[in-house]
Amino acid sequence: MKKEILNFKVNGTPYEIEVEPQMTLNEVLREQLNLTGTKISCAEGECGACTVLVDGKPELSCSMLALAARDKDITTIEGLAKDGELHKIQKGFIEKGAIQCGFCSPGMMLMIKALLDENPNPTKEEITAYIAGNLCRCTGYVKIIDAAKAAAEA
Repeated sequence: MKKEILNFKVNGTPYEIEVEPQMTLNEVLREQLNLTGTKISCAEGECGACTVLVDGKPELSCSMLALAARDKDITTIEGLAKDGELHKIQKGFIEKGAIQCGFCSPGMMLMIKALLDENPNPTKEEITAYIAGNLCRCTGYVKIIDAAKAAAEA
């Protein structure tokens, strides 16, 4: 199959790479850019573990073709921390004990970032509704919601 050129930014860094047309954004991030913080769980767009931000909006990287990210700005979990300083969402997850196995955490944190960018002071109900598409098998969501509230208040 003929490869195509993909130009995009990931965590502020511009890339020009060759991809096969059928490759997902998740495959490119993990296999070509070695950004393994973005998880793959269901590979069907059902669990939210693979969530990244595309031009600031949450997208499921397991079901998005990489070429759909052409000329876009992608943020992965690796892009949240700046200059060695954890993002307030990452700090909130640590402080509130919201990380259990850690598999859902990257996607969950990026969903919360998108929410806080839209609504800097969400209610618990708004947080719950916003992260409803991200499945966590460990925590029962209470600590995740607490972490999101702590980040909003930080």
